[in-house]
Amino acid sequence: MFEQKLEDWIKSHLAEPVNHRRRELLEKGLGYGTIEFLRCVWYPAIGNFNYLYPEWEVRDFNNGFRYLDLAYMPGGMKGGIEIQGYGSHARDLDVKRFKDLCMRHSLLALDGWIFLPVAFPSIKEEPKQCQQLILAFIGKFLSTDVSAELDWAEAESLRFARRLLRPFTPSELAAHLHLTDRHTRRILHRLVEKQIFIVAGGHQRYRTFQLKL
Repeated sequence: MFEQKLEDWIKSHLAEPVNHRRRELLEKGLGYGTIEFLRCVWYPAIGNFNYLYPEWEVRDFNNGFRYLDLAYMPGGMKGGIEIQGYGSHARDLDVKRFKDLCMRHSLLALDGWIFLPVAFPSIKEEPKQCQQLILAFIGKFLSTDVSAELDWAEAESLRFARRLLRPFTPSELAAHLHLTDRHTRRILHRLVEKQIFIVAGGHQRYRTFQLKL
């Protein structure tokens, strides 16, 4: 499943008009660290590659170009993710490359990017912690507004899910809303039907729900 989704995602970006250098990078293939991040962290946590762009080109102050491992850009907002290999970013980092790395991060911040560096050893050793990090990262891009079509309980359920950014039980939401478990389940089912929530666990009887990202 993951391999096919990854292949389809790369092909979709190659099918779009891209400059020569970015096309070269995409055709060459993503780095091992980036693929492992997508396999172990992003896809298990998010379940899709929506709004995610590989080898994204950004311009620097010298009118040159730099490439982000991954850019996350929902609604025109800008989030950058870089996979930091220990050898290339720590143990073997000389002064010139260290200064360039700091300048790169500074330029992204000044250009309005929310930048997230992820250490490759953490991907392999603490994938669950990295998944929580990614959920929190995506939470930065979620609007606090809710549709006027939602009633007060549905709207507050949506705000609750956005703050939590993890699967939750009907009992947790019922305690927050000060409603019965049965009433809360009816609210949750309506939000699933509206494709705002998804079922995270349970089949015959839904046990946990979460925000659809």
